[in-house]
Amino acid sequence: MDRTEKSDFVQQLNAVFSSAGVVVVAHYSGLNVADMTSLRARIRDAGAGAKVVKNRLAKLAARGTDAETIAELFAGPTMIAYSDDPVAAPKVFVDFAKANEKLVVLGGAMGKNALDADGVKALASLPSLDELRARLVGMISTPATRVAQVLQAPAGQLARVLGAYAAKGEAA
Repeated sequence: MDRTEKSDFVQQLNAVFSSAGVVVVAHYSGLNVADMTSLRARIRDAGAGAKVVKNRLAKLAARGTDAETIAELFAGPTMIAYSDDPVAAPKVFVDFAKANEKLVVLGGAMGKNALDADGVKALASLPSLDELRARLVGMISTPATRVAQVLQAPAGQLARVLGAYAAKGEAA
C-alpha cells in the first residue's frame, strides 16, 4: 500500500468505527482461504461487513471514535466484523468460532462500551432485531385472532343448530 491507499483505508475504517452499531475484533490466524470465504459469505448474508485490518492503521482509524476503547485489541492477525444491528456481527463471529477454533474472538465495541470476549458472546446469544420484530408482531396479532375466533364461535354454533333443525324437519 502506498501512502494515499493507507490514507483512504484509514478514512474508510474511521467511517466504519463511527457509524457501526457494533464492531467485533478477532484473530484469524490459521484460517485457510475456503474458511475465510465461508466466513465472509456468512457475514454478508447477515447484513454485516468484515475487513482484515492492519493493526497500526486500525488504531489510527479508531482515534476520535467510540471504538477508540478497543485499540489495544489490534495486535496480531486481526479481522473486524461490523454491523448496524448490534447482534448480527457478533452472532456470525461467535457461531463460526464454535465450529472453527482458529477464529478467536477478542472483544469489540458497542457504542462507547468496550466488550470483552464474554460480552460479545452475550450479545450473540440475544435474538436479532428482525426476530424481535417478528415476536412483537406475533404478540400483537394473537389477541386479535382470538377475539375474531370468539366472535365467530356463537354464529357458527347458531348455524349448526339451525342446520340440525332443518335436517330434522326434512327427515320428518
